Amino acid sequence: MDTDLPLPALFLRALASASKAYNLLTIEDETQDIIQSAVSDLCLLSSRINALSLFSPNETLGDISTKNLVYLFVPYVAAEVQNRARTLDPDERMENILRIQSYYRSFLLTLETYEIIPESDKELYGKPASSVNDPAKRRELKIQQYKFEKELKTRIETLRKRRQQKSPVSENTPNDFDYIASLLPSPSSSDEEADSETDEILRKTTILLLRLHYIQAHSQLESLVQELELLKNAPPMPPRQQQTSNDSRQGKAREEEDIWKLEGPVQRGGPDGKGPLLDSSGKPIRPFTILPAGQTDRARLQAQVFQPDHRLPTMSIDEYLEMERQRGKFISGGGPQSESKLTTSEQLQLDSEMDGTAFAEERGETKRLKDEAWARYTDTHPKGAGNMMNRG
Repeated sequence: MDTDLPLPALFLRALASASKAYNLLTIEDETQDIIQSAVSDLCLLSSRINALSLFSPNETLGDISTKNLVYLFVPYVAAEVQNRARTLDPDERMENILRIQSYYRSFLLTLETYEIIPESDKELYGKPASSVNDPAKRRELKIQQYKFEKELKTRIETLRKRRQQKSPVSENTPNDFDYIASLLPSPSSSDEEADSETDEILRKTTILLLRLHYIQAHSQLESLVQELELLKNAPPMPPRQQQTSNDSRQGKAREEEDIWKLEGPVQRGGPDGKGPLLDSSGKPIRPFTILPAGQTDRARLQAQVFQPDHRLPTMSIDEYLEMERQRGKFISGGGPQSESKLTTSEQLQLDSEMDGTAFAEERGETKRLKDEAWARYTDTHPKGAGNMMNRG
């Protein structure tokens, strides 16, 4: 039975459940089952610790044995696990926050009672950083807190390596629960902590880890206070009965809307979607597509599915130019081929110089008339008279 289970084994089982649910989604039912198992083990562990009177306010830190020092983490672990419990509404979450705050405050009070926390830690984390109004001082305070936490973690890791002990809970990247579990004796060990040097290293590691979780508890309390303030100022949610009635009204409205639709609510008509198309009244009961009956048309439509979304050219560039040339849209001649040919005036001059022929006389008369026409033109059109581009 659980009541006969030794305290280290019971605490290890609770830490194992908490570590397993650490990276799981809290909304899952399986995760909540693991969390509830850890909460039950922690409640049983806390009651057994009180029954055995392991801790007394009349004692000092030196009166607590090293093997019992690890049980000071129980309220902190209970707060962390309870914080991952699923809640359904804001009121339930507020009740859960108050319960979590009591766990954290109990943990902090116990550490301060046994004077485990130095005065420097209390001054550094005595008030939340959000309460500092000066942005520069608030930034400096956060930097100091970050450096101190980093230093503590480095010292804890160094002591764990000296002790040469790994976490018995998780083989992956260790979390807070794994670090605490590494302080407990292994179930297979008989007298592991008998050596005085090992006991001293374990005690230093435990105290440093308590100081680190003291810091984290203060940070969690600050976040919970802000969340609680938001929940108190949030607008009230509608009652569940009213919400149920609203859902029923929406369901009726949806049914009335479906009545006036051309297509009724979609029904697949079987797991393969191959049920009847129409019901007894002739209304379609599942989506369908009207296709041509012939195989040729189906093949044609299927071939048109995978096509570019733009118009493709119907002829090549050479074909287009040949068609334009046939239409007379191009001026032929010119270029290097016409460079060696005579101009019209040069050819006329050459033909008129062929003496003794009627062709030469005719070409000479043509040249004379052309020259007279050009002379008359130059008389009536002075040079530059037609250049109107550069007029000022």
